[in-house]
Amino acid sequence: MNEEKLHPSVREFRDFINKHPRLIESVRRSGKHWQEYYEKWSLLGEDDPMWEKYKDKPKEEKENETFNKTELFDEVIRFAEKMDMDKLNNQIEQLSSTIGMIQKMVGQFQDNKKSGPYSPGRPKDFNWFRD
Repeated sequence: MNEEKLHPSVREFRDFINKHPRLIESVRRSGKHWQEYYEKWSLLGEDDPMWEKYKDKPKEEKENETFNKTELFDEVIRFAEKMDMDKLNNQIEQLSSTIGMIQKMVGQFQDNKKSGPYSPGRPKDFNWFRD
């Protein structure tokens, strides 16, 4: 749409949205309509505290997040260095063996359930005293 055709308040609202990138994310996630936010903006104004949560994070806050991510990564590396790989391998083998046994038992129960008490492959009990 051409810039000239937009009403001045709509242009101002668009500029406001560009200053509040989290508002765009919120609208997309919630499925609400822009009309609702436009009405709040026109009634409350752009300096209302309601809009603070939609502003982009300050640069120092972003830097702290980056530092925390780096710190977490370093912690994971230290944990990996301390791990005893032989113990981990033995535990994985035991778990794999246990899962294999459980699968085998489940398979046997399913075979018994399918075959029933008197299946063609299973001999029937002979009854000498049948009437």
